[in-house]
Amino acid sequence: MYPKRIVCLTEETTETLYLLGEGDRVVGISGYTVRPPEARQKPKVSSFLHARCEKIEALKPDLILAFSDLQADITTDLVKRGYPVFTFNQRSVAEILQMIRVLGGIVGVPDKADVLATTLERGLDDIREKAAKLPWRPKVFFEEWYDPLISGIRWTEELVEIAGGDPIFPELKDAGLAKDRIVTGDRVIERAPDVIIGSWCGKPVRKERITARPGWQDVPAVKQGRIYEVKSTYILQPGPAALTEGVRQLHAIVEQVTAHTIRG
Repeated sequence: MYPKRIVCLTEETTETLYLLGEGDRVVGISGYTVRPPEARQKPKVSSFLHARCEKIEALKPDLILAFSDLQADITTDLVKRGYPVFTFNQRSVAEILQMIRVLGGIVGVPDKADVLATTLERGLDDIREKAAKLPWRPKVFFEEWYDPLISGIRWTEELVEIAGGDPIFPELKDAGLAKDRIVTGDRVIERAPDVIIGSWCGKPVRKERITARPGWQDVPAVKQGRIYEVKSTYILQPGPAALTEGVRQLHAIVEQVTAHTIRG
């Protein structure tokens, strides 16, 4: 018997279940869920770091889906209450695709999940091919947070590469924890990014805050006004949105930068 009443504590599993045609099984969602819009009609039972156990209990779930070590306290409590909990921990593009296939298996639709994952892979290949035709690959600083300054998590750096850019901190690619991706302003200055792409985890990127940093006036990205934002809802949630709209926005930025440079 496959689960029929699923609570999703983060958005990407909700989005995936709907894309698999299994959205009717979702009975509770994260308050941060925005995709698909109809999912927002479901009861909101959690933020990212906190859950309302009484609301979850009222929904009588037969499966709870969570994400990462950051939700460990929530999931431990729920397991102690007797609920089956599956925690994903995808940090790379390959692991996002694996999450989709695993989730499809859990709910009994592995074939549909494989079709979805394969379709997403082909979309990434299409963007990779377009990026290969660009005249040059700009150096990109993906800024996940502003204070402390945090470089992008692995899947965002991989998507920057697929989109046609070169991350300036490739040595941090495998650092799964945010604290291990903290960088100093001087290190960014030293790497001289051609493009800065901010995604501040639910906060709007303030370009004036970036340009006012000491010594950053001579950074090529700042000097040329190449500071952009990709909203966190499209890129910082490790699910289908990052592999579609997120990477498309990254490619559009890189394409614009390289085209403008050639024209100049």
